[in-house]
Amino acid sequence: MDFKELIKEENGFTYVESDTDGEVLLLLHGLFGALSNFQGIINNFKSDYNVVVPILPIFEIPFKELNLLSLVKAVEDFVTFKGYDKVHILGNSLGGHLCILYALENKEKVCSITLTGSSGLFESSLGSSFPPRGNYEFVKKKSESTFYDPKVATKELVDEVYGIVNDRNKTLNVIATARSAIKNNLEDKLHLITCPTLLIWGKEDKITPPFVGDKFNELIKGSELHFVEKCGHAPMMEHPDKFNRILGEFLSNLSKQKNSPT
Repeated sequence: MDFKELIKEENGFTYVESDTDGEVLLLLHGLFGALSNFQGIINNFKSDYNVVVPILPIFEIPFKELNLLSLVKAVEDFVTFKGYDKVHILGNSLGGHLCILYALENKEKVCSITLTGSSGLFESSLGSSFPPRGNYEFVKKKSESTFYDPKVATKELVDEVYGIVNDRNKTLNVIATARSAIKNNLEDKLHLITCPTLLIWGKEDKITPPFVGDKFNELIKGSELHFVEKCGHAPMMEHPDKFNRILGEFLSNLSKQKNSPT
C-alpha cells in the first residue's frame, strides 16, 4: 500500500490515519523521518488500533519560533483537533523526545509511551551542523550510517534527505530543531514519567548508542527495555517483525491489565 495516497490535510494538519475502531496509536517521526519509516507499524497494527501519523511541521513553523516546545504544541493541537481522549504514543529519535515532553504536559491523555532511538539524553546526528550542500555521496553515507545494514537506506530515503539539506530554509529549520533538542536535556525530568513505558533500542545504534537506552531504562521507573541485535537507529525499519512483536506484546499486556478484574 502506498501510504502517500492516504495523506489527509485538514485544518492545517497533514497526517495519515487508519480510521480503525480501537485505541489510538500515535506515531511521531524523527528529524529526517518520513511516513515510510512507519509503514511496518501501520500495516501490522491497523486492524486493532487507530494508527495515526501526524507530519510534524518542522518546515512550516517559522525559523525564529521553531523549537521542541513549539512542536509539542503542534502535537497537542492535533490531538485536540482530532478529539482523541487517550493515546498510546510512540516516537523514533526526535519523535521520542517529543513523546516524553508531550506526556509530561498531558499525563491524563497518555496510556503508554514507546521510545526507540530517542533523543533527550545524548544524540549524535546529521542535523547539528551544516552538511556539505550538493554532496550527494556525503548524504548517502550519513543516511546509511543510521542503519546496521546500509541497504535499508534506499535511494528514495537518501533522495529525501538530500532534498532537505540542499534547501537552505529547510536546513536552517533542521539545525534549529536539532540544537533545541540538545539544549532540552531530559535527565532531571524522566523520573516524572509514570505511565507504562517501552524502550526498543538498536544494539548498533550510532546516533543514540545502547548506553542511552540503558540510561532511559534507569531513569524511567518500571520501564521495559529491549535491545535488537544487528540494528541501528530505527529498529521499526530495520527489523520490523521483531519490533512489532515486542510492541504487540507490550500493548497486549496493557490491555489485559486494563480489562482484568480488580
